[in-house]
Amino acid sequence: MKPTSSLLAALVACAIPLLAHAEGTTPHWSYQAHGGAAHWAELDATFETCKLGKHQSPIDIVTKKVAPAGADAKPLAFAYTAGGAEVVNNGHTIQVNLPASGAITLDGTEYKLVQFHFHTPSEEKIDGRAYPLVAHLVHKSADGKLAVVAVLFKQGRENAVLKPVFAQLPAKEGDKRALDGTIDVAALLPADHAYYAFPGSLTTPPCSEEVRWQVLKTPVEISGAQLAAFRKLYAMNARPVQPLNGRPVVLVR
Repeated sequence: MKPTSSLLAALVACAIPLLAHAEGTTPHWSYQAHGGAAHWAELDATFETCKLGKHQSPIDIVTKKVAPAGADAKPLAFAYTAGGAEVVNNGHTIQVNLPASGAITLDGTEYKLVQFHFHTPSEEKIDGRAYPLVAHLVHKSADGKLAVVAVLFKQGRENAVLKPVFAQLPAKEGDKRALDGTIDVAALLPADHAYYAFPGSLTTPPCSEEVRWQVLKTPVEISGAQLAAFRKLYAMNARPVQPLNGRPVVLVR
């Protein structure tokens, strides 16, 4: 299913799928009970891909079934720059909007970094294991295509890059604040940029497909206190893993 311009505008990514209806209302969805992931397709006709889609995200990456990339595969070319940011509580996660923080190049196409946001536990699993947290770095090409880079977090030392973000998280839905100074997203990445690649979808309604996914193989660290600060606001905001349906998953080094 090709994402329409209205869906892309709804949020360029996996975090804020706020679709305006004619009557001005927005379908309410959540991660639990009747608004949870098992019922998303029932909440509104625009969410039907959450049930009918065959290339849905997230997935469980079974490493013994991962194929090595072909000889012509190229590593991700990161060209991030430090810049200002706005931290927003959008009612589903904490999102960091980045007006000018660079881009990645993937198979010769440039995708500009638009925002990143968090899920706990990680939506992606590796051999059935979820990490405590994942950041989804959302990128958009000039023709509106989406590419997401997932950075997995394990508990350990305080994450210095995220310190100004987690020091004062907006507590209520709709709250936002400008980040003091700049944030260098390049410093958030692990030193090893090897990644698992597969076709997928947004992980929140409307679950639009044709999203390129790159899950970095090596996790980075975040402290218990930082995790606790996020979980105080969002104790669980992860969609369950979805069937692979024959999709190839490759490891690019």
